[in-house]
Amino acid sequence: MTQLQAEVETHKPETEPFLSINQALELMPGITRQHLAQLRYVGAGPRYYKPTARTVFYKASDIFEWLESSARTSTAEEAA
Repeated sequence: MTQLQAEVETHKPETEPFLSINQALELMPGITRQHLAQLRYVGAGPRYYKPTARTVFYKASDIFEWLESSARTSTAEEAA
């Protein structure tokens, strides 16, 4: 478990910290910064927060929820 993952697990949902893009990517193995940007563009990635034009934040719970929603039990299942 990384230090970031340990810190996230110690916070209650109502005080959950915002994560930078780089921190969010630590929780999403195999996803590149460019791929995450593309997912934001098409609306297919985890929920994110954009308080300014150049600032993007995520919450770990949103990332985990998005990852869980992609769970499949068969390769024949249609991707959402």
